[in-house]
Amino acid sequence: MSSNHSDTKSPWSSITGPNLGYIMEMYDLYQETPELLDPEYVKLFKQYGPPTDVTPVQQNSVEPNNFGKVLAAVNLAEAVRAHGHLASDIYPLKDQPIDTSRMEPSTYGLSEQDLKEVPVSLILSNAPADVNDGLDAINYLKSLYTEKVAFEFSHVIQPQERSWLQEKIEAGIAKPSLDANKKKQVLDLLTRVEGFEKFVHRTFVGQKRFSIEGVDSLVVLMDELVRMSESAGTEDIMIGMAHRGRLNVLTHILNKPYEMMFAGFAHVGDEAFLPEDGSLQITKGWFGDVKYHMGAAYKSATGTNVKLAYNPSHLEIVSPIVAGQTRAAQEDTSKTGIADLDPKKSYSILIHGDAAFPGQGIVTETLNFSRVRGYQTGGSIHIIANNLIGFTTEQFDSRSTHYSSDPAKGFEVPVIHVNADEPEAVVAVARLAFEYREKFSKDILIDLIGYRRYGHNEMDEPLVTNPTMYHGIHQHDTVRELYGKQLTAEKILTEDDVKKLDIDTQKEMQEAYDRVKENKSDEFPKVEMPEAVLNGFPEVPTGIDKEVLTKMNEELLSWPNDFSAFGKLAKILKRREEPFKGKGKVDWAHAETLAFGTILQDGNPIRLTGQDAQRGTFAQRHLVLHDEKNGNELVPLHHISDAKASFVVYNSPLSEASVLGFEYGYNVENDKALVIWEAQYGDFANMAQMMFDQFISSGRAKWGQKSGLIMLLPHGFEGQGPEHSSARLERHLQMAAENNWTVANLSSASNYFHILRRQAKMLGKESIRPLIIVSPKSLLRHPLVGASVDDLTEGHFQTIIEQPNMGKDVKKVKRVLFASGKMAIDLAERVKDGTDYKWVHIVRVEQLYPFPAEKIKAIVDRYSNAKEIAWVQEEPKNMGSWTFADPYLRELADGKEVKYFGRTQRQSPAEGDGEAHKVEQTRIIDEALAKL
Repeated sequence: MSSNHSDTKSPWSSITGPNLGYIMEMYDLYQETPELLDPEYVKLFKQYGPPTDVTPVQQNSVEPNNFGKVLAAVNLAEAVRAHGHLASDIYPLKDQPIDTSRMEPSTYGLSEQDLKEVPVSLILSNAPADVNDGLDAINYLKSLYTEKVAFEFSHVIQPQERSWLQEKIEAGIAKPSLDANKKKQVLDLLTRVEGFEKFVHRTFVGQKRFSIEGVDSLVVLMDELVRMSESAGTEDIMIGMAHRGRLNVLTHILNKPYEMMFAGFAHVGDEAFLPEDGSLQITKGWFGDVKYHMGAAYKSATGTNVKLAYNPSHLEIVSPIVAGQTRAAQEDTSKTGIADLDPKKSYSILIHGDAAFPGQGIVTETLNFSRVRGYQTGGSIHIIANNLIGFTTEQFDSRSTHYSSDPAKGFEVPVIHVNADEPEAVVAVARLAFEYREKFSKDILIDLIGYRRYGHNEMDEPLVTNPTMYHGIHQHDTVRELYGKQLTAEKILTEDDVKKLDIDTQKEMQEAYDRVKENKSDEFPKVEMPEAVLNGFPEVPTGIDKEVLTKMNEELLSWPNDFSAFGKLAKILKRREEPFKGKGKVDWAHAETLAFGTILQDGNPIRLTGQDAQRGTFAQRHLVLHDEKNGNELVPLHHISDAKASFVVYNSPLSEASVLGFEYGYNVENDKALVIWEAQYGDFANMAQMMFDQFISSGRAKWGQKSGLIMLLPHGFEGQGPEHSSARLERHLQMAAENNWTVANLSSASNYFHILRRQAKMLGKESIRPLIIVSPKSLLRHPLVGASVDDLTEGHFQTIIEQPNMGKDVKKVKRVLFASGKMAIDLAERVKDGTDYKWVHIVRVEQLYPFPAEKIKAIVDRYSNAKEIAWVQEEPKNMGSWTFADPYLRELADGKEVKYFGRTQRQSPAEGDGEAHKVEQTRIIDEALAKL
């Protein structure tokens, strides 16, 4: 049979004798003149191929004049499988329309008697014993596909996945048979989930908690996933979620004690209630965050780590971060070459909101990672905690799709919809999702459909904006009440048992709160900024022995004999031999590669990603070489001597926010890895602004979350227009405080070499902080930027560099200029050896933050006759680093006039015309160097 034909069970297997002969005649006609054939026959032949090599079965045959009925019955069965979700009982409030039209026999011209005459095997494989005919088979399918659980998987391309899902569903996996003990456990958990919300609502009146009520069974679902993970030997479960329900997840999935939870509401220190066995780990920043943004890590008795990521109110923004953490937990980076990936070690549970899932683009950006080699994690389990509302906005105003889950279908993610009021069904779909992920290493989505018992927060009155929905909610029993009644009806528990469970839970919580009150103090404990953060980086020696660099350089340029590099590129790279022979300079990309090699030899793994990162936006890097004849890849850094860790460089998807978030998460989880994200152009970082704002710049102060992530943002005004000129340096400097990150605008390849090595040496230390480098474009190959080999073997990173051969005659200097990056090189090109500019001195400020005030102060004091100190920049006055540097310079000026040379204030960063740019750049340099 052609590979284009379905490999689900063929209907021909149940057709025998003259009926088979009739079908074969129809197939001959289909091959010769298909347009004369009934379209239903054409569809069937296309799907299942020719009716040959079939095995006769002992079953009533189908009369030739009834074959149309058979086709109709098969189509009805397929409609139930594909469209049963539209008729399913998946809405607890029963307030959504259902569509049964596709599942009605009459739609296909069938009666019940017609269906009774259809063999079961045409419709259903492995039918239960009580399914005797086609009508029974259709009704059985409806019981599987149109009740409390609904499925969408026809969009999945791989037939083996579809077949597996169909077999699982039709074997009754969605109708689990839980034993009495398991049912009692589920009710106990639901009682605790609801009881926690009731206790907080009653005890801490008016405080926000973003209640889970309405999707209480989310905790049941997650609890079952954790149980299955423990049984499978999973090492790490990474959880990402927004604020709704987070407090309940913290206490019932991560086992944060009730005392700690209530202490947060009572504004009491919670450290005294931290479990002494070390099973729970919580980090805190000195500035803090609201309780429903906090995370934790719990180690279970089986050794499985359950981690809930910290997340601000930006809802879905945490998803790529958790994906990055998961990838880091899966990888062994201790060996050379590509890191070893084991998707079974770790996986992520990503919990989404129903309004946010289709509404926020970061969701689809993250879904897109699922099968991308540098970002895949072997599948995430996605859960939509579906309240059918976002804040006050109902679904008809918030999305164009039928379900909030529909964006996932574009990525072939199977979708399971489940009624949140059916906890046993929730347990079943948790098991199915876990098994699917284990088998196929792909994402799967559970749409947990419930409601929201209160408003967006507990102070809102939803009847003002959503009266119809909330009148229904106010009359609706909670899932605990419903399940308690079910277990009473099943005689597993009595009504008194159910009531006692609730009473005992409230008593336990009250006792926990009483212990909190006993621990109350007039002084709220203050978390101090760690001294290592306060003191900043020490001066770190980063030079490397010349023999080591020489040998490494030779290895980087020694390729296998059977590898055919592109000829032109090979010549360019072979020039990298010359600086080691005393000819020429080490350019920016060459210095970067050498730095990477030495960092690998020191034992730190490296992960570099970005759009076109392997080659480099400006064709400067070439860390991955491609065989010109067969396309095979060669990574020279995989073949250097004495490397002790992995090295990977991946071209990323065309996304900024999700990719940067992924790399941040990776580095948070693997704090010894040098993780680098490079923007294709610096202004592309705009697309990831929330990552800078909410995580990278402030995560340490809010949550105590450390990161040594490096961001390379190409920057420089070169007449290329408003875009691709500015990395928006001013934004990063505006957020700079409390030693939260390093911001550098470098003018030296050797300084780039040393700052990379300094960052690597600080990884894993208490003082580590992220590093932003507004990296060069035209300067990548500029001779004034290049370094000698000695520059790499000696010294350390320099926060400032004084222009060589200038300012020698201290008394003659009347103006001291400070500049960074390309502007400093433009000035250097003009002054050359400085002979004609004895009245001016130029200082390159390589590190903008932390601002090197002491070193600059020493230079200013040295030139006592100077009348002016001035900041020179290529950016407009309201951009760049001027507004950041200005107050520092005024404080250090010691009576000297502080001046600015640069573009005037602008709303757009750069001129659109190249010639206009040149005129303006020349003006800035002329004015800065004009003689006093």
